[in-house]
Amino acid sequence: MLETDRLLLRRWQASDAAVQRELWTERDPRVPPHRRIDPDGHPTLEDIEEWIRRGDPDDSLGLLAAERRDSGDVIGYCGLIPNAHGQDGEPELAYEFLRKAWRQGYATEAARAVLSWAKESGHQRLWATVREWNAPSRRVMAKLRFVDTARVEPDNTHGNSLFYLKDL
Repeated sequence: MLETDRLLLRRWQASDAAVQRELWTERDPRVPPHRRIDPDGHPTLEDIEEWIRRGDPDDSLGLLAAERRDSGDVIGYCGLIPNAHGQDGEPELAYEFLRKAWRQGYATEAARAVLSWAKESGHQRLWATVREWNAPSRRVMAKLRFVDTARVEPDNTHGNSLFYLKDL
């Protein structure tokens, strides 16, 4: 568990599945279809509960539920994911918050805690990819002092992916 002034970052519990599904429903339509609710309604609440029950076998990686300390409600997640872009052993920072929690600094606050956790875990660098159209996440990258690598993965359908890097 990681703590900040306003958040507890902890492992997901099956009771958090509704929040995670709400995140899926709120995603921008430009997000690739495999990360949105499909026409058959998947992932369902039950699908997500099962994913949470299975857990993440790697303690150094994982997306942690972001729970507000004052109210106890879960408003999103932040953590590290395996890097799918060819940088072996260098994880990627990932976060997502419910719309009701936007513009309150939660993503930056949670990410700072995850950056410290990553450094303590022995990681030397972290990556992040952000869609070019996602101006709020690009601002978070700037606040966290991630460096824009100038690497761009073109995607005319969902928007170009920009690659960011941070030495820890």
